Amino acid sequence: MGDTSLPERDDAPASRSTDARVHDYPRPIVAVDTALLTWDSTRGLLVVEMARDDIGKWALPGTFLRKGETLSEAVERSLREKLGVEGIRPRQLFVFDAPNRDNRDWVLSVAHLAVVRPDQLHALGSGAAAQTRLAPVDRPGELAWDHPEIVRLAKNDLRVRYDSDPDPERLLGSRFTMRELRQVHEAIAGRNLQRDRFRRAMELRLAGTGVMQENTGTRGRPAELFRRKR
Repeated sequence: MGDTSLPERDDAPASRSTDARVHDYPRPIVAVDTALLTWDSTRGLLVVEMARDDIGKWALPGTFLRKGETLSEAVERSLREKLGVEGIRPRQLFVFDAPNRDNRDWVLSVAHLAVVRPDQLHALGSGAAAQTRLAPVDRPGELAWDHPEIVRLAKNDLRVRYDSDPDPERLLGSRFTMRELRQVHEAIAGRNLQRDRFRRAMELRLAGTGVMQENTGTRGRPAELFRRKR
């Protein structure tokens, strides 16, 4: 095995043990910032933003890491306490570590992506979430710090995942029509998708249920419900 000892610091006391020297190194404040995304059948892919009074700009929901807490736990706490959102599956995107990224202090941010159904955002507009808005992900407006880059990374990550798999974030229920599935994928992609081509691409990953959609009041033959194969 190679040398796994920590590098010597020029200003570290030579008489101290290696373990003691660990605490001599400067340490940044660790934060998590989350691109919380949802969708709307008419407005497309949306990002949740919170007003920050101290800097006068909108920002993504975030918090500082607490002692004994994992990064995903910090994300879940942030979204639960600030937005009333629970039952999420945060995914790490990127570490933003520019020393001057935050003018308040040396703050290292671990950016995350979380995708939720519209009904999971029921708390927005009330209580702690009163200073919150939903903005189009392609035009989120002016955001604080490096949050525009977080939104860009989150959007691209999600669109790649939706290129080939049917609704991998489970924004629909366990059964859905092909039209409903295409609506979600169009919202994520930010553009219309050719109906027949989309159907051919998705059918290999779907299984027909043999059950027809209940009467929705529209004319025409009821559509078949599908489910994901995995």
